[in-house]
Amino acid sequence: MPGTWLILPTYNEAENLEPMVDAALPRLAADADTDPTILVVDDGSPDGTGAIADRLTADRAEVRVLHRTTKEGLGRAYLAGFAVALHGGAERIVQMDCDFSHDPADLPRLIAAAEAADLVLGSRYVPGGGVENWALHRRVLSQGGCAYARLVLGLPVRDLTGGFKCWNRSALERLDLTGVDAHGYGFQIETTYRAIQAGLRVTEVPIVFRERREGQSKMTARIAFEAIWKVPALRLRA
Repeated sequence: MPGTWLILPTYNEAENLEPMVDAALPRLAADADTDPTILVVDDGSPDGTGAIADRLTADRAEVRVLHRTTKEGLGRAYLAGFAVALHGGAERIVQMDCDFSHDPADLPRLIAAAEAADLVLGSRYVPGGGVENWALHRRVLSQGGCAYARLVLGLPVRDLTGGFKCWNRSALERLDLTGVDAHGYGFQIETTYRAIQAGLRVTEVPIVFRERREGQSKMTARIAFEAIWKVPALRLRA
């Protein structure tokens, strides 16, 4: 199935998965020259998300599911999804959250921008971007984290921790994904950093990030700490 693949990592997203698939598929299909595929990567959700994914695959030819038995973190879920998509012949691979914090209506803009870039970042911190329904401490933590990573790593992009991205196949093939070891949101920093270090063309398009519709945030102190120590570790390794 060549074309654009959307990777949706899920853990306890029973309320969000089917509405997200219903909202994303028409946006992916807007480009008549591609065959869209949605790959759900479920880490053994105890709330039945995996069973919903199975039903969606039976009802919709564009939907696939990869069941993983343990919760190993966002980064591992994406790496597993990338491998399946590349093996399936994907030309572009989009990663986004399943909780509607990323707007499916933005999918065509990210995909279109990938015509002139290797990696497109949906960015909250360029003109036109932003966040909605966040408390002040979350805004400070997010913007401060991006500024910290940008300063330590010497990178030109504004949003290093966002998870709404569109990769061209050739970009992922040039990266040594086996060496990516971040499990949580540090994965977003590490993959963008690796892309820039490899000389790939990286661009940002503005998006508005919104608080999740249903369910609970996956952010924990451990995930935040990993992102903090990962930044200088990446710089030292380079």
